[in-house]
Amino acid sequence: MKLFCQMQGADMKPDRISFVGVLNACASVAALELGKQVHACIFRTGFVSNVIVNNALIDMYGKSGEIGDAHRMFDRMSEQDVVSWTAIITAYTQLGRMEIACEMFDKMPQRNIVSWNAVIAGYAQRGYGEEALKLFWRFLSEDVKPNQFTFVSVLSACACLAALACGRQVHGHILRTGFQFSIFVENALVDMYAKSGNTVNAQKLFDKMHERDVVSWNAMISGYAQNGCANEALQLFEKMLESGMKPNEVTFMGILSACSHVGLVEEGRQYFRSMSQQHSVTPRPSHYAIMIDILGRAGYMDEVEYFIDNAPFEPDISMWGALLGACRIHCNVELGKRAAECLFELEPHNAARYVSLSNLYATMGMWDRVAEVRKLMKDKGVRKVLGCSWIEVRNRMHVFSCIDG
Repeated sequence: MKLFCQMQGADMKPDRISFVGVLNACASVAALELGKQVHACIFRTGFVSNVIVNNALIDMYGKSGEIGDAHRMFDRMSEQDVVSWTAIITAYTQLGRMEIACEMFDKMPQRNIVSWNAVIAGYAQRGYGEEALKLFWRFLSEDVKPNQFTFVSVLSACACLAALACGRQVHGHILRTGFQFSIFVENALVDMYAKSGNTVNAQKLFDKMHERDVVSWNAMISGYAQNGCANEALQLFEKMLESGMKPNEVTFMGILSACSHVGLVEEGRQYFRSMSQQHSVTPRPSHYAIMIDILGRAGYMDEVEYFIDNAPFEPDISMWGALLGACRIHCNVELGKRAAECLFELEPHNAARYVSLSNLYATMGMWDRVAEVRKLMKDKGVRKVLGCSWIEVRNRMHVFSCIDG
């Protein structure tokens, strides 16, 4: 971007390659204002009808969150190629507007692997695992050849659903197509098996890896933590340090979660302190939230309140939520009310927060306050979300839901 500005100052006329390069740079850091200036320069220099330049503009506006401008660029193009369509679809998936993205995907005159991957990844990243898998099976039925990015997204969807049988099928496709030695695919496989409860297979794959990065270690540590295998998670963390791999904030999310699952309070304190003191990792609100959970479950409510009041940032939803959960366990009404009121401000339409406070009051027999919370929900139009769960039987996912009577 600096070079482009210097080029302008030297009175040199940019060409389409210059414009595409600087627009890609703007897109990578969401430098919207500079991107708009480049757009004006494109208009003045007559490149406004160039397909490649227009594609770069769509990408820049999309990655900067300006979906309206991105779509206007797309609509004004006299000629749209597969890159144009993929760029606008990707812009919508990144904003989570999957319905529009899919409508546009279905209208595409022709598709390539990148456009398929954009929609599959969009579903997987937004937690729509079932939709991602359905699109993947459709993808295979149309004889499109997947690449490593396809498999990473699909395995992420399987992990999200804990769909082990489906994950094994995808693993079979990976072996047949030769992508089993890609570190990205290997990491995704370890993550999928671990999150699906099969830590044995996850560990076998981890042990066979010729190369491991921090993502590999994090996937295995978090997998053990999620499955309640705290000792295994902590032992693996020590091996990680011995290998010379530097932990990051995700590593400590897994380590602290492991401590939380089995109530390792002192170990949790030590690991939390070591983040900044030994590993130069700055704790984030998510780390504070887990520490609040660890301490709260063990009944250290004064320490929990200290964590909240002395955090180097404003407590977020995860921190107040962890505090409210701890208050429910130990029937701390006043602190629970404080947490709930902050949550009502931060996410006023999340029914779970109102229900948690109501249940806390009910546990204490404070029925007048239970009625007040229910009236508050009614006045604000807050309704309990339909509860659901799913189970995989004979390679099919079955979803069950219930309505509170």
